[in-house]
Amino acid sequence: MSRGRRYEEPKLNLKKVFAVIVAIIVVIMFVFIIKGILTKDKEQTKISSKDYVAIFQDNKWGVLDSSGNIVIDPSYEEMIIIPNSKNDVFLCTYDVNYETEEYKTKALNSKNEEIFTQYEQIEAISNKDESDNMWYESVLKVQKDGKYGIIDLTGKELTACQYDEIVAIEGIKSTLKVTKDGKVGVLDSEGKELLSTQYTNVTNLGEDNKAGFIVTGEDGKSGIVDYSNQTILEMRYDEIIKVYGNDRYVVKQAGQQILVQKDGTEILSTGFDEIKEILKNTDNGIIYTRDGKYGVMKTSGEIVITPSYEELKEAKSGILIAKQNGKYGVIDLQMNTKIELNYISIFYDEKADLYIAEKEDYSNDIIDNTFTVRQSGILIDLDDEKGYIELKQGEEYTYFNFKFEEKKVTEIYTTNSLFMSKKDGKYGFVDKDGKVVVDYQYDDATQQNSYGYVGIKKDGKWGSIDSKGNVVQEPTYDLEDYLKIDFIGRWHLGKDINMNYYNQL
Repeated sequence: MSRGRRYEEPKLNLKKVFAVIVAIIVVIMFVFIIKGILTKDKEQTKISSKDYVAIFQDNKWGVLDSSGNIVIDPSYEEMIIIPNSKNDVFLCTYDVNYETEEYKTKALNSKNEEIFTQYEQIEAISNKDESDNMWYESVLKVQKDGKYGIIDLTGKELTACQYDEIVAIEGIKSTLKVTKDGKVGVLDSEGKELLSTQYTNVTNLGEDNKAGFIVTGEDGKSGIVDYSNQTILEMRYDEIIKVYGNDRYVVKQAGQQILVQKDGTEILSTGFDEIKEILKNTDNGIIYTRDGKYGVMKTSGEIVITPSYEELKEAKSGILIAKQNGKYGVIDLQMNTKIELNYISIFYDEKADLYIAEKEDYSNDIIDNTFTVRQSGILIDLDDEKGYIELKQGEEYTYFNFKFEEKKVTEIYTTNSLFMSKKDGKYGFVDKDGKVVVDYQYDDATQQNSYGYVGIKKDGKWGSIDSKGNVVQEPTYDLEDYLKIDFIGRWHLGKDINMNYYNQL
């Protein structure tokens, strides 16, 4: 028979307790030290759940977050650059001497602390496409001892400061042209060398760096290399034209354009003034011009479409957007009219496989791949990623997928808390269940934006409400000349939407 132990009040071993306490303190200190090391750089700049935008007030620049809170007071003479709206890295330019073009720069975080102080200059790298849509690259150009390098938005060094200049290759994302000792090369946005600094000039061939680069040597002759530095065309041409397709390229020798294969073999050199595009079919023929008119020619020289159009552009294989007598339509290679030439513009969206045709009154016809008009109205948005079209038809906003099945607004803006609704000629807002949150009292309105705010119009003036339907800004702003109505609290998107700044009126 076993006997149970009698319960006794435990006695403390003070030496052991003290040792344990010391051990715990040491572990805690160690954890905090390691955490501090790991987060030292991350404390300088972080990816936030908020967005940050530049603001302009009383001729001074500052920074606002997407909740409507001022992060950096408007106190700078020059616009504050925010390379990525999710990162609290704000680039300030100050002490500008416009005569000598000298200036100073610094980077601040959302605590108004200066960061990346080890560099003499810190600048964003701007870029733009052929439509002048501007953006900033995901890296920063920094200067030390008179030379340039790049860092990421956390401050991590991607290249040492060793270059004489660093700029974006225009229109190509994440691709930088660098100059060193008078020679030019290419880096990607991670600092990897794509082309060594051995050329007198480098530019893009196509819409991304995968298409390759046009390079020029010391003798002034040009060729093409790909993004892994492999030669596509030898550097022996006077000029490389940015027209290519199906391993065929357009070069220029002695003032004449020539269509060549990648081995340099000439395919076509006569019968045209200028090659505009290489087609996907018709023996990989070309769209060309002669005497200012557009036509289509096979590589054999056979004329497919006589040069009689003011413009031709291939939409997809065998289908061309054409312009004649100042109006656009769609034809095939047999010159059969698919869409009548009576629009002021036509755009083909490849992902949606739809034609967006603009009419004289600036409304749109949305035309499917059978060349049938499926919907008409003012195009508000066409989202290739989410697969929907938003139209304003009369006074109503309607939504369709790419099969032209009508969708409810709640199926499109799935994260919204408010949805625009109209009754008796007035706009209000309902929740996802259709319950009225904001009474029908406004003459016009916008859908809730990604920041949670809504634009409201009354008696010709605009204001805003928040995600719960509370009025943040009474309708007092005259925004008739503004391209887009968009609010963050009481702040409104500026007239130049490419600059992406907000102000108060």
